[in-house]
Amino acid sequence: MAEAADFQGMTPSPARRWLRRTGALLAAAPLLAGFCQLPVAPSAHAAERSAAAEVSGSRTVDVSLDTLSPRVPSDGDTLTVSGRIVNKGKQTITDAHVGLRVGPTMGGRSAIDDAAQSNPYAGTDVGGKYVAKFSKLAPGVPQTFSISVPVDKLPLSSDGVYQLGVTLTGRTAAAAYDQILGIERTFLPWQPDAADTKTRTTYLWPLISTSHMTAETGSNEQQTPVFKDDDLAAEIAPGGRLQQLLALGKNLDVTWVVDPDLLASVDAMTRSYRVQVNGSSTTTTAGTHQAVAKQWLSELENTVENEEVVALPFADPDLASLAHNGKTATGSLSRLKDATTVAATTVESILHVTPSTDYAWPANGAIDPSIVKVATSAGADTVIARSDSLKEAGSLPYTPSAARPIGGGTTAVVADARLSTAFQGDMTVAGNSTLAVQKFLAQSLMFSLQVPAKQRSVVVAPQRMPTASQAQTMAQALTALQDGNWSQSADLSAATKAKPDAGATTRVPSAASYSSSLRKQELPQTAFDQIERTQDDLDSFQVILADKSRVVTPFGRAMDRSMSTSWRGRSTDAALYRDGVEGYLNRLTESVGLIEKSEAKLSGRSATIPVTVQNNLVQGVDHLTLRLTSTQPSRLSIGDGAYDEQPVAVSGGHSQSVKFTTNAHANGRARVVAQLFTEDGRPYGPEVAFDVKVTEITATVMLVIAGGVLLLVLAGFRMYTQRKRAAARQATQESESAQADGEDEDAPEASEAESGAHEPEHPSDRSPDTASEITDPSGTGERVDR
Repeated sequence: MAEAADFQGMTPSPARRWLRRTGALLAAAPLLAGFCQLPVAPSAHAAERSAAAEVSGSRTVDVSLDTLSPRVPSDGDTLTVSGRIVNKGKQTITDAHVGLRVGPTMGGRSAIDDAAQSNPYAGTDVGGKYVAKFSKLAPGVPQTFSISVPVDKLPLSSDGVYQLGVTLTGRTAAAAYDQILGIERTFLPWQPDAADTKTRTTYLWPLISTSHMTAETGSNEQQTPVFKDDDLAAEIAPGGRLQQLLALGKNLDVTWVVDPDLLASVDAMTRSYRVQVNGSSTTTTAGTHQAVAKQWLSELENTVENEEVVALPFADPDLASLAHNGKTATGSLSRLKDATTVAATTVESILHVTPSTDYAWPANGAIDPSIVKVATSAGADTVIARSDSLKEAGSLPYTPSAARPIGGGTTAVVADARLSTAFQGDMTVAGNSTLAVQKFLAQSLMFSLQVPAKQRSVVVAPQRMPTASQAQTMAQALTALQDGNWSQSADLSAATKAKPDAGATTRVPSAASYSSSLRKQELPQTAFDQIERTQDDLDSFQVILADKSRVVTPFGRAMDRSMSTSWRGRSTDAALYRDGVEGYLNRLTESVGLIEKSEAKLSGRSATIPVTVQNNLVQGVDHLTLRLTSTQPSRLSIGDGAYDEQPVAVSGGHSQSVKFTTNAHANGRARVVAQLFTEDGRPYGPEVAFDVKVTEITATVMLVIAGGVLLLVLAGFRMYTQRKRAAARQATQESESAQADGEDEDAPEASEAESGAHEPEHPSDRSPDTASEITDPSGTGERVDR
């Protein structure tokens, strides 16, 4: 591929080329003279010569460039370079000094890459008094240096990117002449005057973290969330990664790219929350970082009030994994669409800004046709790609603008790979950070100098989760860039709407070109199969709940987190998280079910059999049907046939007994199966099977019972006739007594006591009721209600 950045539209004059060549020869003359003075040693000392040559090489001293200020100098500035040197050899170095060398301007963006990887001596030694001298450098002892040079003393002429070398020159016992024993190379952007046409630079500032919240919530009304760890608190605390990103980003012109899951998690931490202890799903402790969470969210809300905010789908789902391994799992793409919908409402409710949800950002900006199709299936019409994936075909002699139409109404915003990957190393080392910043600035200036009169847009999409030190280095580079003379800040929406370059590549790379190393990091198909299985279980469970939202919402968000891009390279952690979600749902589902039954005895032709449904949830369940089935309906029928069904509704924390009418047709044991079903006919929970022992009534027993019934009837008739005769006698006596009273008023009146004392006892009087019903459950061989 032709390097688009290798043309500045300028070439050095012949006189300048002659001066450069003459300077290079003069600089090399002492070294050539030293080499000519070396004595010819005998072959017996070959090993010693080899060791001496190794010691006197340019890698003898480690030169670290810790600071360079100003990073982009202008006329009248003084350039200060400081760092550290360490003699890694075995011999003491004498008569040493650290100096600066300024090389020619770079010929293009590829030349910058090449110069950063090689270590040549090219360049003009500034020399003079602008050196740091060391009389002696002992092995292994670090020394610091600092050199300040007025910019007008540096050989800088036309605008461009200059090579800047920091070299240590000295002598050793094995080579008693001046030689370069250590060198560090960086770049010095030089454009003292403002450009007539500035590059529009869009820098994405990502606020993304790993998944921290589980599907578990408390049984209280507030549904206290449970976190799998307390790592998020450390990230948002002072000095933490996310706190640093926020503190640095609010002083920069950037486009904020946020994962709504992060916002939801921090928002949950502002109230009561629990944290699992050592990953245990049964042991939790109270979270204590509410103040830190409130402070971070408040600061973020104030920062983005008038800024452009891009919301990724909830939990930042891995689009490439979905495209390559998840499309066969039912519901995966619809879950992505739901995650996009939830993203907007989450950001609006927490940050009170309206985010853009038009962008999809695959991992590392790597795309192929299937990734683009999945990315846009959820409603996004713009894909953030990267130039090392959507590569230029070489028809343009410069790097084109970021926006590219790739068909189907979709736009690819192609982030510049060189600028986007500039800060992926270990930025805790000062030397690494300084070199990364200077290379970033050099590439940015070279981008502008390719076609100075043509305004283009460049997008920088750094790593998703920069460390605190990487964020600090990014901020240093971006601050220097925004203070420079060739770039101006622009939002992502502006870069998306910019006019595309006519010759820019718009063809999406094939699936075969997708990076194998990235493919190895993807979620496997088994992960999406497990998520689908969990979703099916959730669908069956939610239909029986009185308040579905208590379960559907936390589990829905947890399954979104199961597809997160943050699981890349963490397959074990990803599997543990999915297992935790599935296991917790199973425990909830098993909280509603049938209680095991022992054998029941049926000693008549018909009776009722109770089956108990238990609900250990805090909320009620409904829309359940209990079916009782006889496996031997010729011996024992349920209701009018082989089975019977009854609706079930049980309050939270209670159980309910459901009674079924049975009819016996023959002696022996009959197997009975109880099973719960949801209202859509799907079995719910395991079935419960038990035996019913049927004892049919014989003819002899029937005769005995019939005789007993006849005796009861006769006894009742006898009591009836006796009561009737007694009533007649009493009526006769009362009549005769009335007549006697009329004849003799002075006769003493019979007392009621005497009259009652002779009243006959009625054999039909009933004894008191038996004791109250025993509510304890029956044991083995329980008898059913008749």
